[in-house]
Amino acid sequence: MNYRFDDGIPTLELALDSMTADDLRQLAALTGKKVPNRKGDMAALIVQHLAGERLRTVWECLDELQCAAVAEAVHSQSSKFEPGRFRAKYGRDPDWGPADRFGHSRTPSVLRFFFYKDRGMPDDLKARLLKFVPAPRRAAIAALDRLPPVYQRPFERWNAIQKTREKGTEDVPLAVHETERAAERELLSVLRLVDAGKVSVSGMTRRASTSTVDAISAILDRGDYYPHVPPKSKWYDENAGPIRAFAWPLLIQAGGLAQLSGTRLQLTKAGRRALSEPPAGTIRTLWTKWMDTTILDELARIECVKGQTGKGKRGLTAVSGRRRAIAGSLADCPPGGWIATDEFLRHMRATGNDVAVTRDAWGLYICEQQFGSLGYDGNERILDQRYVLSLLFEYAATLGMLDVALIPPAGARRDFRGMWGTDELPFFSRYDGLMYFRLTPLGAYCLGVESNYQPAPVEVKPVLRVLSNLDIAATGSDLEQSDRLALNAYATPVSDFVWRLEAGKLLAAIEAGRQVEEIRAFLAARSGAALPDTATRLLDDVAGRTTKVHDRGLARLVECADPALAALIANDTRTRKHCMRAGERHLVVASSSEAAFRRALRDAGYLLAAEVKRPARTRSANPQPAEE
Repeated sequence: MNYRFDDGIPTLELALDSMTADDLRQLAALTGKKVPNRKGDMAALIVQHLAGERLRTVWECLDELQCAAVAEAVHSQSSKFEPGRFRAKYGRDPDWGPADRFGHSRTPSVLRFFFYKDRGMPDDLKARLLKFVPAPRRAAIAALDRLPPVYQRPFERWNAIQKTREKGTEDVPLAVHETERAAERELLSVLRLVDAGKVSVSGMTRRASTSTVDAISAILDRGDYYPHVPPKSKWYDENAGPIRAFAWPLLIQAGGLAQLSGTRLQLTKAGRRALSEPPAGTIRTLWTKWMDTTILDELARIECVKGQTGKGKRGLTAVSGRRRAIAGSLADCPPGGWIATDEFLRHMRATGNDVAVTRDAWGLYICEQQFGSLGYDGNERILDQRYVLSLLFEYAATLGMLDVALIPPAGARRDFRGMWGTDELPFFSRYDGLMYFRLTPLGAYCLGVESNYQPAPVEVKPVLRVLSNLDIAATGSDLEQSDRLALNAYATPVSDFVWRLEAGKLLAAIEAGRQVEEIRAFLAARSGAALPDTATRLLDDVAGRTTKVHDRGLARLVECADPALAALIANDTRTRKHCMRAGERHLVVASSSEAAFRRALRDAGYLLAAEVKRPARTRSANPQPAEE
């Protein structure tokens, strides 16, 4: 009799009853006793072999990997052997018995006493095993203390001379981006751009305009991740496009720091507070709110995948569930260790925390739906993995939670080359070049791994000398490009190896999002000695100047007909608390008090007239001479 075991296998007897006579005979032969002819007698023999304490004896005959397979099922909710997860965690499958030449196992191993239909474990057997089978070991994630100097990228190319396809690896330099301090500066810089009215977004998609992306790219530390390169042809463009510059406007909108007003963003009250609060707390809020936002599905940024707005959209899973699964695995990463992205993807699958972007991939496709559908075997996993890379690269790294090590995305990964319609794609996604990442202290704080945030100290490396005349001189050839970029932001270049500290340059750096203490710590760490008194006094003076003038938000300038009316309104008990004098005939009203000022002004017997735009004066093409 055949049973449907949609909700598991209730008992061992039902599992045996659903097996064929041939399968039962092979399993019964493993008991070492004479196998009866009747199916019911064979099932009874197996039940007797696993009865009482004999079950433990059979379990003790398993090898280490087989014991792990039993333990994984016993201590899981599904009670099933999950081959993909097991292989990701242990590196290979357990021994199920020798297979025939077609790859099907015909002679079962002892492990088959514990797994039956669809490799499920009967509930009654599981309950007995739970009393003595220890929990399986936790899945571990491998981390590197130091990055390799280059990344060995696999390649495959056609040799026209020998008419053969060559395979091998080539060394590609890794570009390392330390993001923690940069993200704190960039957040403040983007908020100031918004406050200046220079960030415009689409009212429908909330994505930044091209001019806005260019403006944000200009204020990013070292620019965006990948520089623009000329396309090889209109069919083959290796440019990854903006990543951080694309993410920042979306992050501040999702986090409630900015809202749309017409076609431009304006700061909310929370956004204005963020300008004067420690950035770490704001970034943590941005990450928390990004977990649930529907302003964007990161999958939309994998632009070669079509059907996302058509039939394929109905099968997509909730974005919040995907993001939380990735965040949960990030929390398992040891802070400070470099982790290969392939290792992170393996760990997610080994812990059962992997992401499923869609429930039905047949509606998603490359180029053409019939032949390029992602529903074919293996294609879904490629899509799921690219989604993980997009969240890590474009949002977690932008917020300073992850340091990243990159290579150009073109040719970085070849796992999609077997998919139909991908011949002319330089990469499957712009995120293909993310090879390693490192969880920062800020990332651990945002993920809840650490309850408090302590910024990482600047590495002490004596490569500079700060002189008493406020010059900064490089003392050797070990000055890295990142140090030069920092010096160019803090100080005025005098020559290739000399910079000068000036109040104006320091104020510009602070306005761009840097902090005086950050500048002081950098100079002390790179000089390896105490700063001279002149430099200390300059930094203290600049720090004091930054706290003496405060931005209190936008205001409206109101013009009165004469000085007497301006004085009347400024001193009237109904209106005076909402305005202040600005010259003889003008009043200033804070934007937050504008509505109250209008009501009070109306109660006082006046109305705030709308601004009248005067027509522009035009010059006649044939001016007539003035009459005398």
